[in-house]
Amino acid sequence: MVYGYIRVSTDKQTVENQRFEIGQFCIKHGLKIEQWIEETISGTKLPEKRLLGSLLAMAQKDDLIICSELSRLGRSLFMIMSILNHLMTNGVRVWTIKDNYRLGDNIQSKVLAFAFALSAEIERDLISQRTKEALARRRAEGVILGRPMGSKSRMVKLSGHEKEIEDLLKKQISKSAIGRILGVHRMTVDAFLKERMMG
Repeated sequence: MVYGYIRVSTDKQTVENQRFEIGQFCIKHGLKIEQWIEETISGTKLPEKRLLGSLLAMAQKDDLIICSELSRLGRSLFMIMSILNHLMTNGVRVWTIKDNYRLGDNIQSKVLAFAFALSAEIERDLISQRTKEALARRRAEGVILGRPMGSKSRMVKLSGHEKEIEDLLKKQISKSAIGRILGVHRMTVDAFLKERMMG
């Protein structure tokens, strides 16, 4: 499957320039876009909050995603690297026109994938270290951490989404897909349904 991905930040921008650019590129390389993904949304939004999240979920091994440039995938380097690492790990190729990147099953892509994974691991370690240091400082200050014994948080990630979840379930949307749409794990959806909506 060959996907064409287009993103613009505002309604004032047009998708037509990117569509034309991708179309011309495909003619030149003997390709045909089988499915277009177009959206008007800021690149700072997480992929799960964009149509890009659906594309990441459905793209399979040997599929090809074509976009005008890497910045269409996200606004931060870390976000772009995370997206590319996910795609390359799943054997999905990514080609960009302006940047002239060809990310797929080649040594350059494998080196990049390693760099992406390493960067993500370092970032996780840094976050973990900062969290531990902050907790240690609060303990030293005499702050009691955690919830009081026996209490349960009233607010959960999916609070306020009851109607949306109900509508999606009526449309036979799976819990995994609902999780992707709302940016949470399937188990979170499952627990929320049992506790708040079906309990």
